[in-house]
Amino acid sequence: MKSKPVLTAEDVKKILAASEAHAVKNGWAVTIAVVDDGGHTLGLLRLDNAAPISSHIAPAKGKTAALGRRESGGYEELINKGRIAFLSAPVLEGMLEGGVPIIADGEVVGAVGVSGVKSTEDVEIARAGIAALGL
Repeated sequence: MKSKPVLTAEDVKKILAASEAHAVKNGWAVTIAVVDDGGHTLGLLRLDNAAPISSHIAPAKGKTAALGRRESGGYEELINKGRIAFLSAPVLEGMLEGGVPIIADGEVVGAVGVSGVKSTEDVEIARAGIAALGL
């Protein structure tokens, strides 16, 4: 049987804090979600003035990145290039840029999804959170 690392509650707190700090520093009102490798929400933070819909979009982006084992923006790119069949993919609802997988020891252990600003800025916030783990 194979063993793999998993996110702890402390890891989730570090990711959320670092993501929040990056967003606040830039004046970005976003929602940040941390999910496990199965796409289950472990932590969610909606900053002041973030649109209510972002609290649904951020976890969906994270879930897509975790289950797909790649950044959620890859699906958006495929769809935009005409591969619209991906719109029917089961379970994947957040096929928008802004979901970034968390990789530890070569294993996807979860993901961070961010929603609320430009998609490239969402990714920037997610990566800042993941960087706090020092992986």
